[in-house]
Amino acid sequence: MANPAAAAAAAAAKAPKTVGKYELYHTLGEGSFGKVKYAICTETKEACAIKILDKEQIQKNNMGQQIKKEISIMKLISHTNVVCVKDVFATSTKIFIVLELVDGGELFDKIQQQGRLTEEQARYYVRQLCEGLEHCHSRGVCHRDLKPEVRLLFVCVFCCCLRLT
Repeated sequence: MANPAAAAAAAAAKAPKTVGKYELYHTLGEGSFGKVKYAICTETKEACAIKILDKEQIQKNNMGQQIKKEISIMKLISHTNVVCVKDVFATSTKIFIVLELVDGGELFDKIQQQGRLTEEQARYYVRQLCEGLEHCHSRGVCHRDLKPEVRLLFVCVFCCCLRLT
């Protein structure tokens, strides 16, 4: 018979951490101020990505105003080719930005895996990039970090679409 304490510890280790109405799972990526985690909304059962920012790191680097501005801009933009912000909330130590889950990986990885894109593929992605940027520019927003590593691909049954982050 298994040790009940060990079984409880193992179950607790596998149970997702809950923050607000979201269950947090594995890490999707990491940045200077925190991590991006795969999450599921407990109310809707919808999968999403949650960017978790460390307030102490933000304050230490005098980035508070920039983060606030970035969040307000992200809330302003709503377009097929721009990652959607679904929710924002905070605790005393963390800021949580709930984002649409974009599960197709990075455009950079697709290019590395496949090699050179065909002219038709390149045209397809560049058109989507231009449409997303045009929408941002029409709202007075300029994206300053355009490179394949930060362009995400949304894959559905019929297509593969580019999303700006």
